[in-house]
Amino acid sequence: MNAVPNALMPTATTLLTRRHSLTLAAAWLATRALMLWLLAHDATLPRLGEGRVAREVWHRYHHWYGVLTHGAFPADDPLWQYPPGAGPLLLSPALLPGLTYFQAFVALTLAADAVTALALARAGARPGRSLRGAALWVGGLPLLLHVPLARYDVQVTALAVLSLLALPRSTRACGALAALGALVKVWPVLVLLGIHRRQKGREGAKRRTDRRKEPGAWTGFKGPRTGAAAWASAAVTATVLLALVTALFDHPFAFLRHQGGRGVQIESLGGTVLLLATHAGWPGEVRYQYGAMEFTGPHVALVADASLALTAVAFGLLLLWRLRCRHWTPTTPHDAALSAVLLFTVTSRVISPQYMIWLLGLAAVCLTSRHTTQRPVAALVTAATAVSAAVYPALYHEVTTCTWTGVTLMLVRNGLLAAAAALSFARLWRSGTARTGRDTGSRPQVLRERPVPASL
Repeated sequence: MNAVPNALMPTATTLLTRRHSLTLAAAWLATRALMLWLLAHDATLPRLGEGRVAREVWHRYHHWYGVLTHGAFPADDPLWQYPPGAGPLLLSPALLPGLTYFQAFVALTLAADAVTALALARAGARPGRSLRGAALWVGGLPLLLHVPLARYDVQVTALAVLSLLALPRSTRACGALAALGALVKVWPVLVLLGIHRRQKGREGAKRRTDRRKEPGAWTGFKGPRTGAAAWASAAVTATVLLALVTALFDHPFAFLRHQGGRGVQIESLGGTVLLLATHAGWPGEVRYQYGAMEFTGPHVALVADASLALTAVAFGLLLLWRLRCRHWTPTTPHDAALSAVLLFTVTSRVISPQYMIWLLGLAAVCLTSRHTTQRPVAALVTAATAVSAAVYPALYHEVTTCTWTGVTLMLVRNGLLAAAAALSFARLWRSGTARTGRDTGSRPQVLRERPVPASL
């Protein structure tokens, strides 16, 4: 009597997963069409930035493209503040010769976006997993309006997301993808922070997993492929690619000189403090320099130094967590990556709108698992992303002129980010240092991701 329902269960599960996947695909097509429409009308609708958003690609990126095609990095341009890996990425529109540089760049950005959504959907469709991560990426990215299509942070985030999703199968692939991302914008190296020194790949797990156990069970760190392989792979990949770029281009490390000269951007946490200070009589001014609107005036250097000090404190906290962590789960690398990038973003001297793309991608990876500790953090990140669209481009003039509307927007956005960073690290710390069965001498508990239908 029970045989028929049991036989039908896989079919029902498959149909449910397909329906959710089709819904996500339709949502991706609809939202990306809207983002393209906004980008096409960037110069005609004042609230969309009056052309500033798209100008980043067709003016600045295209100019750098011309310099890079002659075999050199733009060493004399103070706006060039990116690692050597950004060069090949900015040259990538040449792969689509039938399009203009702007059209090819947007097309490749959409392709990276689609790959990210597909990877998250495939990860979430596995037994015991969740499609919430794919839903967050598909629905969260349009909250930034058309900005993601005119920045290359989508491509960088795609590398970080793929790196984390590759970890259960291949620690070496995880390390190589993280290194590729780090060579473009540095921060993807943080995705390796939460990999245990005994993190296993699929091969080791298969040899030691009892076939009678449920699929996806966490079986401990016994595989011969350790987390050290991820770091070694990242080091080898970075070394080889840096050597190749150095051989092909002149001045690959010119960005270090320009990056060090940056001040306090008005959208950073320190910038919010200075925004409030302007209403208390502080005589500072907002000026465009180093490719961003930054504060100039007395005590700005002190605020910049305080930001660097807070970054050092954040690094120390993460290092302390790493040393104290005793309870590792399959979601620990994901949760640690989001927590680390949040801490470094909040304490940075610069928090550009496109930084929210990084946080959305990492939060989406966390939500592919039902056992993540970062679910409320993902909600805060999503809320901060929505406010970021009001900050830039919609009401950016209010921020740059230090009006109370601009101050309020920055207090809300950065308050949400600060709360997300604090909550993220607190939950990461609690989950990693909590006493377990192994600590008390009893039988260690096994974390199982039960093979239930994937859902939103």
